[in-house]
Amino acid sequence: MLSNVTFKVSQSACLKDPTESELGKRILSESINLLDEIGLEQFTFKKLALAMGSTEASVYRYFENKHKLLVYLVNWYWCWLQNRILITTYNHSSAFFKLETAIDLLASPIKQDDNFEFIDEKKLYNIIISEGAKVYLVKDVDAENNEGAFLAYKGLCSLISKLILNINPKYKHSHSLASTIIETCHNQIFFSEHLPRLTDVSEDDHESLKEFVLHLTASTIQ
Repeated sequence: MLSNVTFKVSQSACLKDPTESELGKRILSESINLLDEIGLEQFTFKKLALAMGSTEASVYRYFENKHKLLVYLVNWYWCWLQNRILITTYNHSSAFFKLETAIDLLASPIKQDDNFEFIDEKKLYNIIISEGAKVYLVKDVDAENNEGAFLAYKGLCSLISKLILNINPKYKHSHSLASTIIETCHNQIFFSEHLPRLTDVSEDDHESLKEFVLHLTASTIQ
């Protein structure tokens, strides 16, 4: 088992690395709790500061606005998930096993990672499902892309793309399929919880979701 894989989140979304101080870690921890509870639209730095027992000024030392904070949290999740895939598949040579493992991790309930006490991965997963797309569905997406705001998502897509090409090196749409796999897993979960007529996946039926995505992927790349 590969146990020493680490990751670094792009600093383009923050003014100061929150993981390097106890205050920064508290900002991440409490923002996850609050975003999971009330959502991005109702979330403010004033409410976050109140939940922390701190001041808005302390939050602004780390993040310019709540959008940047969300970008950081989403990037952290993508880095963490890519890390999990690498660790889980390290000792396996089968290309099919590696791709299936990646899909399994995307389609399965999140297990808490005790290596990061300041991050509640289960709550962050809920935020990814309900708020994740909001980091790039913005008018300034091109400028933020140039700043490196989406490097973690691109890294995850690149990893899955390589797993696809290891199975079928001649497949021409590996990046398109990789991003489709990721978005499908999260959209179907969201639909099952809120818009059930848009999916055949029942709420919390992660096995059915995994089966669907595996079938979709295998049928596409064969």
